[in-house]
Amino acid sequence: MINSLIYASITAVIAYLIGSIPTGYLIVKSKTGQDIRNVGSGSTGATNVKRVLGKNWFFIVMLLDALKGALPVILASLFLHSTSGIYPVIAAVAVIIGHSKPVFLNFKGGKSVASGVGTILALNWQVGLIIAAIWGVITYISKYVSLGSIIALALSPFIMWYLHNPVAYVWYCGLGAVYIIYLHRSNIVRLIKGEENKVR
Repeated sequence: MINSLIYASITAVIAYLIGSIPTGYLIVKSKTGQDIRNVGSGSTGATNVKRVLGKNWFFIVMLLDALKGALPVILASLFLHSTSGIYPVIAAVAVIIGHSKPVFLNFKGGKSVASGVGTILALNWQVGLIIAAIWGVITYISKYVSLGSIIALALSPFIMWYLHNPVAYVWYCGLGAVYIIYLHRSNIVRLIKGEENKVR
């Protein structure tokens, strides 16, 4: 029991610190000298980076954030074995919190979409690819990145359950979706009002 708590704590701390690496902030700062938190939505995520550096860096930051999300989950799966799959889930939770509330930027980060999808890819690559495809289709049709993110992540626990994954994975997707949708609350208000920015 004590060993399990120690492993869980170490997993959470390492995953949180990895999640806290402010990819978008560092790239924008190195390229322009600007603080991405003072631009657009104030988020450090890929969508806000696009406003400063364009679509190529949007995809680069999205990929790096997804890798950042996947890495702690993969490490937990490789080195900490549990029939319930709890350690990868702890890593997944900690990394998306780290991305959205990074210790290195006074707890002001991104909205954890790319890192969240990265965690799901690491838990089950089929589910991750389905979620990414749903995000892509909804975003392409609607031209709203936020709408694609909200719908894709809202569907993630049902897809994870349908493909017979561990209960811990299903719960993670459900709670993670609620958390990330909560981070999008201002986007939801703008969507309702018809004021949300479209992808150009």
